[in-house]
Amino acid sequence: MSQTPAAIRKPECLSMTGYAQARAETTDLALRVSIKSVNHRFLDLKMRLAEGLELYEPRLRQMVRERIHRGHVELQVSAEPRTAATIQVNQELVRAYMRAAEALRQETRAAADVDVVALLRLPGVISGLGIATPQSEESQEKLGRALEECLGEALSKLDDMRRAEGGHLIAELNKRLTKIEEEADEIRVLAETLRPAFARRLAARLAELLNGVSLEPARLAQEAALLAERSDISEELERLRSHVAQFAGLLRGAGEMGKKLDFLLQEMNREANTLLSKTPGVDAEALAITGLALEIKADIEKLREQVQNVE
Repeated sequence: MSQTPAAIRKPECLSMTGYAQARAETTDLALRVSIKSVNHRFLDLKMRLAEGLELYEPRLRQMVRERIHRGHVELQVSAEPRTAATIQVNQELVRAYMRAAEALRQETRAAADVDVVALLRLPGVISGLGIATPQSEESQEKLGRALEECLGEALSKLDDMRRAEGGHLIAELNKRLTKIEEEADEIRVLAETLRPAFARRLAARLAELLNGVSLEPARLAQEAALLAERSDISEELERLRSHVAQFAGLLRGAGEMGKKLDFLLQEMNREANTLLSKTPGVDAEALAITGLALEIKADIEKLREQVQNVE
């Protein structure tokens, strides 16, 4: 084959697996953005924003979509006040809870006292813990830019991790692809020796059927040639070589390639199946081809597993 995957220079692709986080501060808030991605057939984005930041979800979601095209992505944005928050206790609601608790205690004759900390955890007792959405357009835009910058930093870190993982993936893919090339070359050499094997098998079969009746050598050669033609695998080997070259070409590029690689693997697997169907186990040569074709199928399956994590 013309160029082996080992000759590929500076491969680059993006894995769908990664994690990153970034922090930023505004006058009032300390922001943190965490983003995690794993493999998926398409982009599946889940977002969790701190209470009060819901206004910014559409623009943050769009940022992620522009940078990530496939994968299950979880984005979490948290915000904490930089100064102590003013906490308000709803005294009237607390007294209502206590009256209800006292009535229940007397009715059940329970001896337990009211737990003040437990009271504070009841719904509606405490207010002022959430993040207040800025009221003016200028303040809203300022916070929005801070969130975008923080998310942009997290996405850049995530890309660095995904790119590093993608480099490892390409190294593994190239290694497996080289092995398939070598196995296909061995099959090509063995296939050239199959014609005598077909002739021997045909002669043995005819001898069995004719029960001692002789057959002209020219007719025997003709039948052997027909049998060899029906079992010719040169086209399958050529198509397999073409698919391997296209696969290697995609790995030399960058960007979204996972779906294309998966499609090529389906085509490669089809050619391997045809190799198996055309080379039944006659003599050592055909048995060797069968073994190599099975090895190719196993390598294709391992490639498929690794490609599932390529964007």
